Amino acid sequence: MTAIDRVRIMVLGDSGVGKTSFVHLVAHNEPIRSPSWTVGCSVEVKLHEYKEGTKDQKTYFIEFWDVGGSNNHRNTRPVFYNPCHGVILVHDLTNRKSELNLHKWLQELINHDVNQTSLTSISSMDEYDPENFFGNTPMPILVIGTKLDQIDERKSTTGTFASQFGADEIILDTRQARYLAAGSSNAVKLSRFYDKVIEMRYQSQNRSFNERFGSNSVSPVLPSKFYSPHQD
Repeated sequence: MTAIDRVRIMVLGDSGVGKTSFVHLVAHNEPIRSPSWTVGCSVEVKLHEYKEGTKDQKTYFIEFWDVGGSNNHRNTRPVFYNPCHGVILVHDLTNRKSELNLHKWLQELINHDVNQTSLTSISSMDEYDPENFFGNTPMPILVIGTKLDQIDERKSTTGTFASQFGADEIILDTRQARYLAAGSSNAVKLSRFYDKVIEMRYQSQNRSFNERFGSNSVSPVLPSKFYSPHQD
């Protein structure tokens, strides 16, 4: 049986915003019955067809690393951050502070004290141009807004954080599977995000190989047509 490749996605955000509920809905296609507080990190896995319906289609495991948001564990969280191929940042639509804190979560991920190959250390999220940041750090980001059922859906808009980083945002009620139903716009956003994460992994692998052995060496990763920039 052929081994299935996998990519790792960090799921970050304040405690209580609904990270575990979101991950369970994505992985199992049904709401979680009894959500609980995450201590340390929990991992869920789902299968994804990369570029489904094309000649480059391939099956991957998507690993969701749901990291506990308690400040009490801030110093130990970085142990989970490497490797990281993409990040889902989760906030509570009824709690504006939880969206503002997404900057801190992204900063923590980028500045984690583990040897990094694709992330550039920064001292403040206010000190850089997002376009320049993404030019040097092709880290796929997806923003999730939860608890849509507790606000007026007609007045909900894309958050400022997602707009700042040019990231897709999904707003939903994690208790309703219909928000991620197959064929929905949200499902399409998720699939597109997974494809970008997979491409980022192989781009990073290729860069690391070239830095170590030289750009004229034969790369062990997949050919360039596989990890060429994703066309939306």
